[in-house]
Amino acid sequence: MSLVGKKIGEFSAEAYRQGEFITVSHEDLLGHWSVVMFYPADFSFVCPTELEDLQTQYQTLKELGAEVYSVSTDTHFVHKAWHDHSAAVGTIEYTMIGDPSQKISRLFDVLDEEAGLAQRGTFIIDPEGVVQTMEVNADGIGRNASELIDKIKAGKYVAAHPGEVCPAKWKEGEETLTPGLDLVGKI
Repeated sequence: MSLVGKKIGEFSAEAYRQGEFITVSHEDLLGHWSVVMFYPADFSFVCPTELEDLQTQYQTLKELGAEVYSVSTDTHFVHKAWHDHSAAVGTIEYTMIGDPSQKISRLFDVLDEEAGLAQRGTFIIDPEGVVQTMEVNADGIGRNASELIDKIKAGKYVAAHPGEVCPAKWKEGEETLTPGLDLVGKI
């Protein structure tokens, strides 16, 4: 089931962020663009490479007005322990949400019920709390966080320019399209 175009559901969870435990809810995702990145488990193999890659893009994402949240079914305590013991994860400045109840993973439809773990799902959510993009990868396929930058730029452009759309490989400053009868069969 696709969540694109749908408002996120309500949740509240404990999280770890920069040396503190905090409570995060769906309301924290409103008022700005958000990247929510689900991953299977702390102290695993592909996951730390993805989270570290996301950290390398974090400042750019923040400059675009986006906040980043990672989520797994581990607790916020385990997130802290992983942060304290992994060179890759120790660099993370964004919020790491614990989802031991699996509620958030179910809300975003990325819970592998049999394993009890979140799948590799990435969601870009607009300031109104509506999912604009989603991607779910198989466990063995890591993600590239740099791709999020162009997607957020495109999402922001489309939101600010109703009636225009961004074609494949669109980069900020390039031409967009205005769908209409005059374009049918000409692209």
